[in-house]
Amino acid sequence: MSRRPRAVVVVTGSELVRGERTDRNGPFLAAEALKHGLDPARITIVGDSPAELEEVLREGLQAEACLVSGGLGPTHDDRTVELLARAAGLELVVDAELQREIEAVSRAVAERLRRPYADFAPGVTKQATRPSPAASIGLAGTAPGLVFRAPTGCVVVVLPGPPSELRRLWPNAVESEPMRELLARARPPGRRVLRLFGVSESAVARAFEEAGGDGEGVEATICARDFEIHVDLVVDAGAEERADELENALAVPLEQWLFARDERRVEELVLSLAAAGGLRLATAESCTGGLVAARLTSVPGSSASFVGGVVAYADEVKRDELGVPEELLAGYGAVSAEVAGAMAEGARRRLGADVAVAVTGVAGPGGGTPEKPVGLVHIHAAGPDGSLVRVLDLPGEREQIRIRATVTALHLLRALLTGSRDEGV
Repeated sequence: MSRRPRAVVVVTGSELVRGERTDRNGPFLAAEALKHGLDPARITIVGDSPAELEEVLREGLQAEACLVSGGLGPTHDDRTVELLARAAGLELVVDAELQREIEAVSRAVAERLRRPYADFAPGVTKQATRPSPAASIGLAGTAPGLVFRAPTGCVVVVLPGPPSELRRLWPNAVESEPMRELLARARPPGRRVLRLFGVSESAVARAFEEAGGDGEGVEATICARDFEIHVDLVVDAGAEERADELENALAVPLEQWLFARDERRVEELVLSLAAAGGLRLATAESCTGGLVAARLTSVPGSSASFVGGVVAYADEVKRDELGVPEELLAGYGAVSAEVAGAMAEGARRRLGADVAVAVTGVAGPGGGTPEKPVGLVHIHAAGPDGSLVRVLDLPGEREQIRIRATVTALHLLRALLTGSRDEGV
């Protein structure tokens, strides 16, 4: 098997190193690199220290591709371009055409803010300065994306830090001449995916070993993600037969927990199943506080099936908005199978839905009792042809409990809509 060109991703910004923000650019660029046939070897997050950043960039220039995000603004701590030029041993030049483009944008901003353009002029010159062989691939605000080939042979792509701006300019980078030349030598790998719920990571790892493991042009990763287990197979050209064997050898022993062989999220599957059956969905949530509804409405077009939800945190809201009988609340308590069932049926009635899921539990850190400890969650999915229930005893902190309950509620909906009665769901 021929080696895929190696790519290194460098994400800059002290706010990322300090944990004030979460990096979204590194995973995006690595996934895009793999999709186009590069081998994403490393994602490095580095702060704005010139010495640290220059060292990381110098290392990145030893790869076939170095994909950099951040540090393209007009302020003193935006040093990416300057340090890239120094690391690559390249001269910095002011691009007159680029300067005119950035000036036009800056003058419009100055006029809108009623500030003198002189306040912006130094930043315009700074942002129009590029390594001598670099070419602009477009502006995001006043920040230009740049592409060039370094003396090491590395193709360098420099993109803005804001994720929306980076993603807008990325297609331009792919279409640039240096990237086209590099990608002509790359062969995008094939990909197989298995998505599982209700099985442990160790059980999947054991099944993987019994199936013969990876190798022979197939690289596998097993990852616990959002309380599901995701198995990804990256397949080199010529290794398709081995990938088929491994995928099928995994699917057979894990079949009862396998919910998808593609990358659709469980909420997408739920909405697709509801739409196929012409069913209207609703939610009734207490401890998850609307997280189930949020996952469903994150899918474009969800309004075709999802009608709405009720966040019924207080007992009086459960009673007045969902019609949960007072005697159930008094006799069993808000965290009970009986109340969860009444919440689901109440959501169906109140919102005119065919199918509803209800969640009620103790997310903590306080509020638990010996009879109903923190982590106890009752989930009830009800439809025209029956219902499914699940009782969870979850370890962990509040947010983990809420997320696990949300994911389980979505999978319980999926099981109900597929007619499954599998206890592993």
